[in-house]
Amino acid sequence: MSSFDIIKLEKGLYTQNKSFTGALEALDPSVDYKGTALEGLDAYQRQLKRFGIKVSGAGSDVVEKFFKTSDSATLFPEYVSRAVRQGMEEANVLPRIIAATTVINGLDYRSITSIPTEDEKELKVVGEGAYIPETVVKTQENLVQLRKRGRMLVASYEAIRFQRLDLFTVTLKQIGAYIARSQLKDAVNVLVNGDGNANAAESTGVATAGTLTYNDLVTFWNLFDPYELSAIIASPDVMVKMLNIPEFKDAAAGFNFQRTGKQITPIGADLIKSSAVQSGKIIGFDKSCALEMVKAGEVMTEYDKLIDRQLERAAVTCVAGFAKIFKDVARVLAV
Repeated sequence: MSSFDIIKLEKGLYTQNKSFTGALEALDPSVDYKGTALEGLDAYQRQLKRFGIKVSGAGSDVVEKFFKTSDSATLFPEYVSRAVRQGMEEANVLPRIIAATTVINGLDYRSITSIPTEDEKELKVVGEGAYIPETVVKTQENLVQLRKRGRMLVASYEAIRFQRLDLFTVTLKQIGAYIARSQLKDAVNVLVNGDGNANAAESTGVATAGTLTYNDLVTFWNLFDPYELSAIIASPDVMVKMLNIPEFKDAAAGFNFQRTGKQITPIGADLIKSSAVQSGKIIGFDKSCALEMVKAGEVMTEYDKLIDRQLERAAVTCVAGFAKIFKDVARVLAV
């Protein structure tokens, strides 16, 4: 077993099939620290402790602390990736709309689907020795379109070497927030227009153009049988109209909104406001079986530039795409 304070850190740990932290865990398993003072820290966090680098809090170190030695400099790209991932998680609503997440090692991926007829959706009684109805699951005709989203981190080492890491983390988290919002736009596009496999969402309109009523929402909700309308993404202008429906103004709804900032709907769906949705539109869907997120790894940083050149210009990217699992689970309501 290798102790965490004698591991030789090098750029090669970033080029393995696993993540940098995964490579460290292989050399220094966290399970070996059960019952010790280091229990609860992962292999990367133990390396930060080894070099005395504090990345958060009022007493956080300056960026220069990472570059005191060649070993500690190797930790810097992972710090950047973790800060960006934290920003993505804080701004990310995808977990509220994604049914499944698939991580792949390449750039080509073909999802699966099943398109049952109305008759096949009903599980009928099967007599002894009789034919059992089939549900056909097949691969999609077209590949999932993966998009690379990211930002170029531009800064000279001299400009930021004395900056506190907690302040620098704020900037990196904002990059993560940009990526998360861009990925939400991609997800919304697939929900509405499909993923290239003839599975665009059907659209319907309200009874009176420009006016959204409780009856419109109930009618929209009723279209999803046998699926469930469990999530709604609305454009900001439609969200205003929705919250002004009288059924939203009852005491319980108003109290919940004022106390938590979370809206509720009369039809019980998770309500999300996003400018990624076209003005005047509502997207309703069954989040348990609507979207698959496909990721080609996690957040990637140009570790060579971050280690050898000490910033200057380094790309922080994430490659992901979305596939629609069932066609009928998403619909659009035009207001």
